[in-house]
Amino acid sequence: KLKRGKMSPEARIDLHGMTLSAAHPRLLGFILRSHSEGKRLVLVITGKGKMKDEGGPIPVRHGVLRHQVPHWLSMPPLSQIVLQVAQSHQSHGGGGAYYVYLRRTR
Repeated sequence: KLKRGKMSPEARIDLHGMTLSAAHPRLLGFILRSHSEGKRLVLVITGKGKMKDEGGPIPVRHGVLRHQVPHWLSMPPLSQIVLQVAQSHQSHGGGGAYYVYLRRTR
């Protein structure tokens, strides 16, 4: 059901357009709050990233949030409550969003 987009996320957060330093605490608070409220499936929208290159000496990775969010979700303290992370169905954002399946609250 999840992969076909037949399940509806119980909550969502939109991080696209944010910097890494702004997005990380927002994601952390959102996941911890959702878990404490007993939610099981949430949607994290990262966006797909910008295609433009600023022309600086260091190449900028395309879609930094899209690549960083799964890493954050796999690290403590979130790793203890996140059961699964999967790319969302096209109807929920496709490659620019993730389903995050949370463990049951005890």
